[in-house]
Amino acid sequence: MATFQLEFVSPEKLLLSRPVEMAVLPAAEGEMGVLPGHAPMIVALRGGVISVREGGQETERLYVPGGFAEVTPTRVTILADEATPVAQLSRADAEARIAECEKAYAEAAVEATPEKRDAAMARLLSARAMLAAAEAV
Repeated sequence: MATFQLEFVSPEKLLLSRPVEMAVLPAAEGEMGVLPGHAPMIVALRGGVISVREGGQETERLYVPGGFAEVTPTRVTILADEATPVAQLSRADAEARIAECEKAYAEAAVEATPEKRDAAMARLLSARAMLAAAEAV
């Protein structure tokens, strides 16, 4: 089967670089499947799970709290501050992150600009996606 190069980059290092058959990305507009030959685009990622398929099977699932992806017909480059294998997610950590984000959102709802409230809500939704991924393991 045809493949494309998948690269996952964080500010510190290259996390993943290998040919894959398919990747499913948590794009801001909804889940997005990428196959070889995909139309070029740059998409924002929301908090969620990136699934990687190789050899006809899902081989990897990584939680990202957000980021960006550049898609070309032969390559997908994902830029994110962090990536955690879904198997390593902790429900307790996710619940603690949700509590922090809910507090930050409550404060932003009173004192902040609409942009800061939107950013706080995006972090809260990302934390809830982390919890959902941790519970699905």
